[in-house]
Amino acid sequence: MQRHEPFTLLRQFMARLSQELQRFFFHDQKSSEVNLTDILLLAEERIFGFLFVILSLPSALPVPAPGYSIPFGILILVLAVQLIVGAKTPWLPKRMAKHPMKLETVQGFLKAGLPWLQRIEAITCPRLSFICTTLPGRVTIGVAIALMSISMMIPIPGTNTLPAIGIFVTGFGLQEDDGAISLGGLVLCLLGAVLSVSIVIAVAWGGSSLLDLVKAWLGGG
Repeated sequence: MQRHEPFTLLRQFMARLSQELQRFFFHDQKSSEVNLTDILLLAEERIFGFLFVILSLPSALPVPAPGYSIPFGILILVLAVQLIVGAKTPWLPKRMAKHPMKLETVQGFLKAGLPWLQRIEAITCPRLSFICTTLPGRVTIGVAIALMSISMMIPIPGTNTLPAIGIFVTGFGLQEDDGAISLGGLVLCLLGAVLSVSIVIAVAWGGSSLLDLVKAWLGGG
């Protein structure tokens, strides 16, 4: 079996993403290493959502993912900009797209992440599709994901996980044309932005969080 064949089923864009990930990474994949080039072979418009899900997963999990937040954050930012400008198929720097990842490492992330993905799948269906298919909706999603990808790249604890969760949920809704799920993801992105700004302020101004500063301002100092 050729390496790209498991993805032919993904061209129909999967009734259940978790099943396809399980099949490719645990059953059909024979190589000890994988890279993003296989995913790019899909060349479908909704591949943007799929890539957002895959790239945000390591940082979205409540487990350590050293070395992934910054490079994957860069890739997500590149994809988000393309989504904003209306690209139909994704482009990634060749060096990053070809960069090998150990299959065992990817399987570890998927074992932790698939149960959460299955929970989202249980409630997803095509609805409010205009949020995911119209230019204003896709630009909004792209801007939110771009900002969260920047937060993922900040080397400060606490600025990675919630933004990555926001990208994960928003990307999943984009992939499934489920505007309601994407809206939920955008809310998480907003919360992630507030948290990240608060943490950065706390680090820069000696421990005062954003909430503390707002309270002080409302109280007149």
